[in-house]
Amino acid sequence: MKYLSIILMLVLVTSCSTIRVNYDYEKTTDFSAYKTYNYFTDIKSGMSELDTKRLFRALDQAMQSRGYTLSENPDFLIDIGSSEFQQQRNNNVGVGVGGTGRNVGGGISIGLPLGQTQMAREIVFEFVDETKKGLFWQAVSESNYKPNASPEKREAQFKALVEKVLEGFPPKAN
Repeated sequence: MKYLSIILMLVLVTSCSTIRVNYDYEKTTDFSAYKTYNYFTDIKSGMSELDTKRLFRALDQAMQSRGYTLSENPDFLIDIGSSEFQQQRNNNVGVGVGGTGRNVGGGISIGLPLGQTQMAREIVFEFVDETKKGLFWQAVSESNYKPNASPEKREAQFKALVEKVLEGFPPKAN
C-alpha cells in the first residue's frame, strides 16, 4: 500500500507539470551522419546563467547517453532560446439568470476566473549543420515554470524537459 501511494503521488506531481513538444526537421537529412555536437558560442538562452548551465548539463548527459560526443570540431551546433509568459486561465465558473414560459426573459452570464495564473516557459532547440544543410532539426517545448523553485527542482525539471525533447531526435524513419 505504501508503494501504491508513492506511485500515485509521483503520477500526480508529474501530471501537473506537463511538457509539450513540437518537432520539425528536414526530411532529406541523413541523421546517421551526425556523431558530434557543440553549442553556438553566442547563445542568448533567455534564462539566468545558472538555469542555462543546468540545461546544458542535462542536454550533455542526454546526448552522451544517446551516443553523441561533445566536440571542438562538431558535426552540428545547437542553438537554444527561451521565453517566459503567463498562461491564460482556462478555468471559469459561469453564473446565469434567465426566464422561460410565457414571461419575457433575459439572461446574464458572468465568468469568474478560478485559480492562480501560472508561468510557462517556451524553449526552442535548433540543431544546425553549418557546412551542409543549415537548420535540420528543431524542437519547441512548452512547460510550466516556477520562478521560485529550488535548484534541485529546477534541475529535475530540465532533465525531464530534455528527455521529452530528445524523444524526437533523431526522427524515426517513416
